[in-house]
Amino acid sequence: MLVRMVAFSAHVRQWRDDKPGGLAVVDIPAALVADLGGRRQMRVTGNLNGTPFTGSTMLVAGGGLCVGVSKAALAAANAVVGDQVQLSITPTSS
Repeated sequence: MLVRMVAFSAHVRQWRDDKPGGLAVVDIPAALVADLGGRRQMRVTGNLNGTPFTGSTMLVAGGGLCVGVSKAALAAANAVVGDQVQLSITPTSS
């Protein structure tokens, strides 16, 4: 299976609405999931609004996939929950 970098634009959202200030995530478009190697948890590297970051994907109920974005990565990319951001991500080899 070929695994490659994917690039997309999406909104940053809270992982859980009942935990304000908690984990922020960006949903990966369904059409790009296969290019990342399928719907599974994995470490990724990439750029968030042009700023390098690392994160992990997580399975979303109902069949989706998202990538977690740390508060530090959001700050470095000058983004907050609710913003539309540009991402490019690639699974890491480990």
